[in-house]
Amino acid sequence: MSIVCGIPLLECVYCLACARWAWKRCLYTAGHDSENWGLATVAEFEPVPRLCRIILAVYEDDLEHPLWAPPGGYGIDPSSVICRKTYEDTQGRAPPYIIYVDHEHCDIVLAIRGLNMAKESDYAVLLDNSLGKRKFDGGYVHNGLLEAARCVLRLEGDFLRQLLEKNPGYTLTFSGHSLGAGVAALLALVVVEDLERLGNVERKRIRCYAIAPARCMSLNLAVRYADVINSVVLQDDFLPRTATPLEDIFKSLFCLPCILCLRCMKDTCIPEEIMFRDPRRLYAPGRMYHIVERKPFRCGRFPPVVRTAVPVDGRFEHIVLSCNATSDHAIIWIEREAQRALDLMLEKDGIMEIPTKQKMERQETIAREHKEEYRAALRRAVSLAVPHAYSPSPYGTFDGGDRSSGEHSRQASPEAYSGKLILKKCISVGRASNSNFIMEDSRIVV
Repeated sequence: MSIVCGIPLLECVYCLACARWAWKRCLYTAGHDSENWGLATVAEFEPVPRLCRIILAVYEDDLEHPLWAPPGGYGIDPSSVICRKTYEDTQGRAPPYIIYVDHEHCDIVLAIRGLNMAKESDYAVLLDNSLGKRKFDGGYVHNGLLEAARCVLRLEGDFLRQLLEKNPGYTLTFSGHSLGAGVAALLALVVVEDLERLGNVERKRIRCYAIAPARCMSLNLAVRYADVINSVVLQDDFLPRTATPLEDIFKSLFCLPCILCLRCMKDTCIPEEIMFRDPRRLYAPGRMYHIVERKPFRCGRFPPVVRTAVPVDGRFEHIVLSCNATSDHAIIWIEREAQRALDLMLEKDGIMEIPTKQKMERQETIAREHKEEYRAALRRAVSLAVPHAYSPSPYGTFDGGDRSSGEHSRQASPEAYSGKLILKKCISVGRASNSNFIMEDSRIVV
């Protein structure tokens, strides 16, 4: 009898939880995600529209006679596209991609296309994962995307090394959209974790721009590699906010109401502080760039504003109930709005007429601010007890933390990794000259 009487009470609790969840979601807008972030500058955001156009070029069969070029064209030299791989070349283990040498911007770009909904191999890559399936460098990553990234590196590693040796002043940029963004982000992770694979290239020459990425790495990795990986999200895009594992969604299409009900109860009853302490939970990678072009309870589009930060808590944790949630994921819209935002930044800088010397000083200041923001994010992750998070060392050496992953791992900051290389060389020299090394405070001092 007591069990029967308790059923209406459970129904009331469930209805109240659903009502609270729906109320919060209806009032929640995408602008809340980045309302406290700083504004992006021209220097840091300039590559985004250009890389979007290069990603769009992957969809073309013949760049000499393009069929779907955006207004103004792709802005690339077809003769500089020196490598193109299709599904047949990768045997379906990775999406198609191109390698483009951008001599104008001194950049080597590897661009990967997004999900092809007509290809089963893309779904196989996307669904090859489960919560906590794959460890990497002290954290967790999406297994299928990691295997696709390693497939690309196996095919192109030697070629990329030759290009970097041939063009010593060029940067190496990995970029992609949607599924390709996840592959590009994990490709950057694999390369930075083993820089010897590309001829000991400097970490600062490696960068990644993930356009509308899927959640592909745990929070400690997303923050640790924020100096290399940049994610671009347009307003209400659903994919970077989809915390429910994608493989569970695709496998449960016939029971989607059940998934939504469970998600509703989970969001209502479990605090976010507890959710992001789960070491297996995946997040959008790196530094975030959020393009905001619509305001709540307003019609039409407004001049886009780009906000940026390295967030730890509040990293696109809420799905926005919006009719634009899927259209904001389209690479065409992202390229268009990113170009509009960049044009507005350039127009503002033109009106201010900033001298060249001041622009250079401003860029140096921005670089220092980004470095401090990056270090602050690492410290924030430690203060919030994010699993496997490490605070940056003030000495530029490595901490004595124990990594349980069992894999060779790099330290959080680029200074730490360079310190490791210097230390490694010093040890080899010391062995040759019988130098003595002193152990002090769990660090090796020459």
